[in-house]
Amino acid sequence: MDTYNRETLLADFDTFNISEELGFLLEEPLTQLPDYYRLWMDLASNLNHLIETRKLQDLVHKMPVLSTHLLMDHRELRLAHLALGFISMGYVWQEGQHAPAEILPKALSWPFWQISRRLGLPPILTYADSVLANWKLKDPSGNMDLIFSFPGGESCRGFFIVSQLVEMAASSGITGVLEVMHAMKISDLIGIQKGLTKVTQSLKKMKETFKLMHNHVDPTVFHGKLRIFLSGWRDNPLLPRGLLYEGVSDEPIFLSGGSAAQSSAIQCFDTLLCIQHEDETGVFLTRMRDYMPPAHRHLIETLSVGPYLRDFIQSHPSSDLCQAYKSCVSALVDLRNYHLNTVTKYIIVPGNRARAVGCPFRGVCSALDKTGAGGSVLMVLLKTVRNSTQKGLDMKKPSVRG
Repeated sequence: MDTYNRETLLADFDTFNISEELGFLLEEPLTQLPDYYRLWMDLASNLNHLIETRKLQDLVHKMPVLSTHLLMDHRELRLAHLALGFISMGYVWQEGQHAPAEILPKALSWPFWQISRRLGLPPILTYADSVLANWKLKDPSGNMDLIFSFPGGESCRGFFIVSQLVEMAASSGITGVLEVMHAMKISDLIGIQKGLTKVTQSLKKMKETFKLMHNHVDPTVFHGKLRIFLSGWRDNPLLPRGLLYEGVSDEPIFLSGGSAAQSSAIQCFDTLLCIQHEDETGVFLTRMRDYMPPAHRHLIETLSVGPYLRDFIQSHPSSDLCQAYKSCVSALVDLRNYHLNTVTKYIIVPGNRARAVGCPFRGVCSALDKTGAGGSVLMVLLKTVRNSTQKGLDMKKPSVRG
C-alpha cells in the first residue's frame, strides 16, 4: 500500500509553493511587467552598462515614484522585487567600496518597501530573488539564462545559473523530506527509509552540480567585480550605519545581502535531520529565514515542531533506518565541505593574492574577505555549520529543540 499518495504530495507542493521538477525555484517567472513599469525594467535590463558608465545613480535620481497597485499577482510582484533589488544593489555600490550610497532614494525605497510587504520579503535583493526568481528559458531546448545580471560577464551568469541548477538538484530531496515527514506520522519505517535515500541522492547530485562553478566562474572576476553587488548593509564594514530608506523610515535599516544561508532547501535538510546549530551560528541561520518566501519558511517551521526524525529512529531500532539516516548526514557533510573549499578558492585565495600585489578592488579585498554576503564571519560560520552537521552522525546524542 502506498502510504504517501500522490494527492497528499500535490497538496504539499501547493501549500509550501514547491515545484516537483524545480524545487524552490519559481515556476515560469515573468520577464515583463505592465508597461507602466517600463522604466524599472529598462534600468534593471541595462544595469551593467549603467554601472560601468556611472550613470545609474543619476537616472534613479530622475525617476518618479511609481505606484505598486498595478502589480496584481505573485509572479508580477516577484519580478518587480527582483528588478528593484538589482537596481538598488547597483545604486548603492555603483561607486564601489570607496563611496557606497548611504541613502536609497524614495523612487526606489518606497515601491520596494510596498512590494516587499506584500510578498513577505525584506526590501533588499535576496537569494529568493537573484537565484530562485532570476531565470528564463534561453531557447526551446531548455537552456537557462538570467533575467538580470551584474558586472562580471560570463562569470556572473555562471555563478547564478549554477546556483539555480543546484537548487533544481535539490528538488527530489525536498520531495523526500515531505515523504519522511508524513511517513513518521504513521510509523512507516520503509517510507522513512525511502524518503531518506531520496534526500541522500539529491545531496550528492547537488554536490556534483556545484562542481560546475569551477568551469563557469573565474575566481578573480567573482571576487573583484561581482561579489560587492551581493553585499548588504547589516554587519558590513563598508556600511556600518546601515542604509536609510528615504520616505520609509527616519532611521537607517540593516539588512543582509543574498547568501546561500538563505537557501530554503539546505535549511529543510538541516531541520529534517535535526542538525543543531547553536549560539551565534544558530541565531544567524534562523534570521536568514526572514529572507525566504513565507511558504518556504513555513515548511521549515513545520518540520521544526516535530515529530523529530532522530527521536523516531532512536525509539524504533532498525539498523537499515539508522544507516539511511547516517548516509544522509554524511552527504550533507560532504556538500558543506565542498562549499568550504569553494569559498576558499573564490574569496580567501583571491583576497590574499590581491592584498599581496595590490589591485583596484583592494578596499573590497580588505573589508569583505572575512565577511559573507549575509554579514556573517565567513569561514568561522562555514566551519561551525560543517562541524555541527558532523555531530549528527552520533546517534547517541538526543534531539534538543528550543
